[in-house]
Formats: sequence, C-alpha cells, structure tokens
Amino acid sequence: MTASANAIKIANVAAQAASDKIGDNLVAIDVTSVTPLNDVYLWVSAKNERQVAAIADGIEEKLHEIGVSALRREGKTLSRWILLDFGDLAVHVMHEEERMYYTHERLFGGCPSVELAVSV
Repeated sequence: MTASANAIKIANVAAQAASDKIGDNLVAIDVTSVTPLNDVYLWVSAKNERQVAAIADGIEEKLHEIGVSALRREGKTLSRWILLDFGDLAVHVMHEEERMYYTHERLFGGCPSVELAVSV
C-alpha cells in the first residue's frame, strides 16, 4: 500500500506553509507500511520556540483554507516539539535540538520518501 493522493497533496501544502515560515530540513515519508494511523509523516525543524509555534500555526491555517483541520495537537505549551495530526498526515514541527536528539527519521529508514514540491 502507498500513501493516498490526498495525503501527498496535504503534505505538500503543509510543507509549503512550513517553508513560508522559514521551516528547515523538511522530510516527508510514506508510513503506510508501518502504521495504519497515517499515510505520511512530515518533519520540520525550527531554530527557536517562537518559530516552532509560528510554523505549526501557519500549517494549520493553510490546511484549514483547503478544508483540512487538525484532529489532535500536542506540544503547543512549550513549543519545542509540536505534533499536528490531520488524519492522513502527521506533522512534527521540532526545535532543531530535539530533532537532532530524537532522530525519528531513522526509525522509518525503510519507508519511501514523499517528494515535496516546495518553492522558496
């Protein structure tokens, strides 16, 4: 099984929103082979807590514009790592220190990447 076209579409919208807020090191992977909960995971890094929050807010705003709302949101209080669950897509907006420490992407090393069409 592979990620749905809808999951890839909203991942690209989220990635563009993150890039617009100066999100860094964007990585998206197709996780359909390892979890039934989401199709795509997207990771985004930020340099400070304010930027983590701004990126998460920007992603939510852009996805809301196309009719996609977050089902769950965690981590907003400290803004070191915010998890946004949109159903088909889960977005991890992480302070770059947390991203380096946890290195989640390595847990999904066998999963295929999702091509992101992000303009800078």
